[in-house]
Amino acid sequence: MYLRCISRVFSAMAGPRPVVMSGPSGAGKSTLLKKLLKEFDGVFGFSVSHTTRSPRPGEENGKDYHYVTREVMQAAIAKGEFIENAEFSGNMYGTSKAAVQAVQAKNLICILDIDMQGVKNIKRTDLNPIYVSIQPPSMETLEKRLRDRKTESEESLQKRLRAAKVDMEISKEPGLFDVLIINDDLDLAYGKLKDALLEEIQKVRDTNKS
Repeated sequence: MYLRCISRVFSAMAGPRPVVMSGPSGAGKSTLLKKLLKEFDGVFGFSVSHTTRSPRPGEENGKDYHYVTREVMQAAIAKGEFIENAEFSGNMYGTSKAAVQAVQAKNLICILDIDMQGVKNIKRTDLNPIYVSIQPPSMETLEKRLRDRKTESEESLQKRLRAAKVDMEISKEPGLFDVLIINDDLDLAYGKLKDALLEEIQKVRDTNKS
């Protein structure tokens, strides 16, 4: 079961234009984001999402996700504290307003890792981000990447693959994304991502100099 809802009462706050990155699990978003944050230290801030799922090996609370109980997250959603939230494979995910505000308040470009339905929902707000889609070159490549992780049960992996197939098709919709990147070669994909964000990066740097 997959559910998604969004808070419609959300006004864009002062600060740099955020970046929404979307793509299926295994497309390489995390790797590209880590390279971006490393090269442009002091320019980007990663919006840390909330989830009710358990941490994977190597993940840190407050860095990769805010890991919370279902009760805590449901209460926060009820109070209108989230921009958007979803339920996937029995786990809840969401982006809080505070997570975005914390990044923008530092004059940083806020990066949000959002699924495809969330992208469509955020378009109904006035957040006005740059929309970037990261996609794998093929379903075969994606399946190999997910299997190599060895973090998924077969059932969970098949669910992710089915979701990815839909994700890849929706990403082709005209006007949905400002930039569509096929992550076949990491360095080339990163170059395209960087080029797409250079204008906003320069604005932040100019502001920090003044």
